[in-house]
Amino acid sequence: MKKYYLLFLLLSAIGFSQNLNDYKYAMVPSKFNFLKEENMYNLNALTKLFMEKYGFETYLSNETAPDDFIANNCNKVFVDVIPNNNFFTTRVKVVIKDCRGTILYTSEEGTSKDKEYKVAYNQALRMAFDSFSILKTHKYQPSQKSLGMIGEPAPAKVNVEKVVVTSENVKVYTSKVDNSSLFVQPITNGFQIIDSEPKVIYKIFNTSTKDVYIATKGTIQGVFFSKNNEWFFEYYQNDKLVTEKVEVKF
Repeated sequence: MKKYYLLFLLLSAIGFSQNLNDYKYAMVPSKFNFLKEENMYNLNALTKLFMEKYGFETYLSNETAPDDFIANNCNKVFVDVIPNNNFFTTRVKVVIKDCRGTILYTSEEGTSKDKEYKVAYNQALRMAFDSFSILKTHKYQPSQKSLGMIGEPAPAKVNVEKVVVTSENVKVYTSKVDNSSLFVQPITNGFQIIDSEPKVIYKIFNTSTKDVYIATKGTIQGVFFSKNNEWFFEYYQNDKLVTEKVEVKF
């Protein structure tokens, strides 16, 4: 853990924020984490309809989407529904996040006391969206920043550089790995980075520092971070620091 702590001290975070009107797209998961099935109680489809109502071009995570939607995750917001139920009442909030996992806006809590979950969740979700006043003012107005993000082509190949640092000197070993384009999907407390199979390559988990994640690659544990607008995965192997450059867009 001391080694990881030293890594964190070496990293600097880059701030990222955008106005909601900068976003054209929204992504809704096909399955919310607190439910057992895709589109259970029709909540995911209903969430998509509400986001479309408020001016977002919206896709479920298992739907076919246009190229500019897929090419860069930072041209969209990510929508989640968070429950806070008790024995008598169904309660949910709607959370809007950016591509870094930062919460942009949270709705007021929608509630329902109906005993049937399908009815209760639908009533609570409608109430939560109805309270979401910021969404009602959304009107897509692309800024220069968002125009720069939208429409960027996904890279055809991913080049990985491995840098091994020893205490005595610095030795650089470079290996290039042909791979399909990498894509980022939000998960609980972070993201997973997948290829086109889709196969999970990295799982990265939020920390208190922006652009710095605790990460796993198979059985390897390390740190995933951004430096000079590039992404890296660092870990220790046989007491040597290994740095992998990862060409992926968030």
